[in-house]
Amino acid sequence: MDPHRTFEIRCPVHGFVAFNDWERQIISHSAFQRLRRIRQLAWTDQVYPGAMHTRFEHSLGVMHTATLLYDSIVRNAKDVLSKELGYDDAGFRRNRQLVRLGALLHDVGHSPFSHASEELFPDQENGEGKYVHEQYSAAIVRGPLKAAIEDHKLNQGNYGFTADDVAALIEGSAGAKQGIFWRDLITGQMDADRMDYLLRDSHHAGVQYGRFDLHRLISTVTAIPGVEGSPPRLGIEYGGWHAAEALVLARYFMFTQVYFHKTRVAYDIHLREAMKELLPGGHFPKPLEGELDEYLKWDDWRVLGLLAEGKGGEHGVRLSKRDHYRLVFQTNEVQTEADRKKLARVRESLGDLLAAEMPAGKSWYKRDDSDIAVYRNQDGQKKVAPLSEYSNVVRHLGKNDQILVYCLPERKQEAARKVEEAIHGLE
Repeated sequence: MDPHRTFEIRCPVHGFVAFNDWERQIISHSAFQRLRRIRQLAWTDQVYPGAMHTRFEHSLGVMHTATLLYDSIVRNAKDVLSKELGYDDAGFRRNRQLVRLGALLHDVGHSPFSHASEELFPDQENGEGKYVHEQYSAAIVRGPLKAAIEDHKLNQGNYGFTADDVAALIEGSAGAKQGIFWRDLITGQMDADRMDYLLRDSHHAGVQYGRFDLHRLISTVTAIPGVEGSPPRLGIEYGGWHAAEALVLARYFMFTQVYFHKTRVAYDIHLREAMKELLPGGHFPKPLEGELDEYLKWDDWRVLGLLAEGKGGEHGVRLSKRDHYRLVFQTNEVQTEADRKKLARVRESLGDLLAAEMPAGKSWYKRDDSDIAVYRNQDGQKKVAPLSEYSNVVRHLGKNDQILVYCLPERKQEAARKVEEAIHGLE
């Protein structure tokens, strides 16, 4: 087959996603094809029936979106990148391909039903908490996908990338070298991952909450010159800050209306508890040699098959019968002292009627060094300021610390009475 041939896949969000023969070989690998069997939004289809899409199509969409962002940055700030990072035309072509591979493979390490089961990742040996799916992605790139990445003629004749180069970009480790500038296109406040999943999840769920002006955002993304020896940073031109604002708001709306929907959350709870019963030792294998192959055997199909056999304990039965926990109380998104007092009273009153709690614990926007930078160059005056300085909405968009409280469905009426008694007089 001609190694220079290109291919296309039709995408409901982007129209067509194009890829070369090298990327096709990677996509065809069993480690990547596994993503066809991992739903993007877990059991969200129990609330939004159309939300049956997978990590496979999302990964292709992220590669496509990251490429659009890359090309726009080069158009808008080629001189900056050439001067500060030393790129020539060959360097730009090389990093473009690296960004495509990193974007394509950033989610290859996801566990069954995506984020819903991530709490069951094992603890790291260094004591730094649990493994995260990016570490699994990097391990799969360095392991099962190594030959597919390194041995293709397009790579050997043009780029010379190693699996470590791609893994380092996904991890954001020192091995990424100059490519670390491009990591923000894959993992950041204004990344291709977020842009694709908001639009894709909205499309499949049949909602409008995740919509924003993708094309305006892409056309105004740029590289902002570094100061005092610091490297350039990813940012947005002044004319595009409203599009960046809309991206932040789209994420907020999608979380409150879809990702943290009360019924969807209940299914996440049941899935997590059922998976504890299904997994040996109650957790996934580690992303290490000798265990990674076993990890790759876990996908949605395997879990659904085990649930169909009646495994997974009580929570497996509830998943199979759609007999999920029922919401009996919730705090406001931003808790006041009155909210905290109500919650304490509700917990005490419910006692053993309280089946589960789920905190949102979500920050929509980080107003720190990762704040989206807005670059304004007017009449020779250059100014860099955070998005929160321009957007009144973003500046006041606080953390969501809402807590959802659940009870058994068969005891809903009893629990509701207890809650009413607990908060009576506190309204």
